[in-house]
Amino acid sequence: MKNVIPSYLKHQFLIAMPHMADPNFAHTLTYIVEHTANGAMGLVINRPQDLSLADILEQLRPDIEPQPLCQHVPIFTGGPVQTDRGFVLHPIGSTYQATVELDGLALSTSQDVLFAIADGVGPTKSLIALGYAGWEAGQLEAELADNAWLTCPFDADILFNTSSELRLEAAAKRLGINLSLLTSQAGHA
Repeated sequence: MKNVIPSYLKHQFLIAMPHMADPNFAHTLTYIVEHTANGAMGLVINRPQDLSLADILEQLRPDIEPQPLCQHVPIFTGGPVQTDRGFVLHPIGSTYQATVELDGLALSTSQDVLFAIADGVGPTKSLIALGYAGWEAGQLEAELADNAWLTCPFDADILFNTSSELRLEAAAKRLGINLSLLTSQAGHA
């Protein structure tokens, strides 16, 4: 018998199927940051909060008045784990104190990237999220087997150039799927 080598989903999108019952993930598009035999980590990229970068900066550096542009930089709900921890996805370019490269994309977790964005010297495109999605070993694979998710190749255009409310549909369309035509009775023909 041959060993089956699992295919990991790092640097891919997860599209929540219409029947996803978990309110943390219903109607979400998630970018997979890491996926190994030990589990997976991702960031939901289509759930803006009622917070802006200006709100975060008031907490991080209260003595400096945020630039007006900071009011228009949304903060996303990256997932239900460690919702007070920030993550910034951006194209590779400048590196910040805590930056990891992910196949042409960078993930920074230090405050210096936020200050650089606020001061107009940071990455021109970015997505700022609080919290992340985490899966234990085998959990994501089991959810995929249960048809909870579709996988889609990463597309920087969807992440950086598509408005958040259209990202889920854009990823599904990339697969040739119209989510509104899928029923919640997956697998019951």
